[in-house]
Amino acid sequence: MAKKSETIWNLEFWVAMILITLGAVMAAGALELILIPNLMIDGGINGISIILNTLFGGSLGLIIFVLNLPFLILGYKQLGKKFVLKAGYGMALFSILLEVFGNYTPLIEDTLLATVYGGILLGIGCGLIIKEGGCLDGTEIIAILINRKRSVSVGQVVLGFNIIIYGAAIFVFGAERALYSLLTYFVSYKVIDMVSDGLNSAKAAFIITDDGREIAKEILKRLGRTVTVLSGEGIISHGDKRVLYTVITRFEVSILKDILNEVDDSSFVTIFDVSEIIGNHIKKTPSSVNEKIENRQV
Repeated sequence: MAKKSETIWNLEFWVAMILITLGAVMAAGALELILIPNLMIDGGINGISIILNTLFGGSLGLIIFVLNLPFLILGYKQLGKKFVLKAGYGMALFSILLEVFGNYTPLIEDTLLATVYGGILLGIGCGLIIKEGGCLDGTEIIAILINRKRSVSVGQVVLGFNIIIYGAAIFVFGAERALYSLLTYFVSYKVIDMVSDGLNSAKAAFIITDDGREIAKEILKRLGRTVTVLSGEGIISHGDKRVLYTVITRFEVSILKDILNEVDDSSFVTIFDVSEIIGNHIKKTPSSVNEKIENRQV
């Protein structure tokens, strides 16, 4: 089984970091130049930070980074260093850019235009970051971890958090601005869905490899997904193959790529859209399951 070098400092990584940089610029610009001047907030930890900043003052960028830091540490333990490196870079740059853009004159003062174009710009920025395997908000990390243990999608978890946050915004900004903020959220969410090809859409992954034990073990460990193993045979090589089948979310595709690059870069992978899932494809990861993977001739 081919074992790829552990280095992550390759061309693909740097391209991803450039796109994450562009996404952070767009997201920070959307907030400080369009949404916040019109008394509208983002969802998640960013929304909580804006509320706290409005009530108590201080540096918005610093508040956002400090509140996101515990989730970043949690993500490192559960999702791997490459994901956290991208997410941490995006969050840090986003926080700095909020301070920079806060010194400029707002671009839009009309509330309806701010809702639409602020949501679009924010959605494109966040979508780019998500597509490249990072995130700007700690609630997304929590949503992924909950998604691994329960039969709820990432989007459902994030929406649940945001309903609470926008409800709290009513008491700070008033009902009208809170409703505009909620409308902005739906605009940006739809754009994120378009840019990242569906944040929560299910994907079926077929992985053809010579030996699937380590891959299956890492998928279970990092993503909490069970893996079905099928036997196959190569037409040209005439050798026995193992076909691993698993279902993941769009958000987790980048983590699956990391697993394959680290464990077996000679594997052949195809990923399909899944229109509907019946039954529970999300499992906990008890030690007994790991033992079965270790002992089974995958």
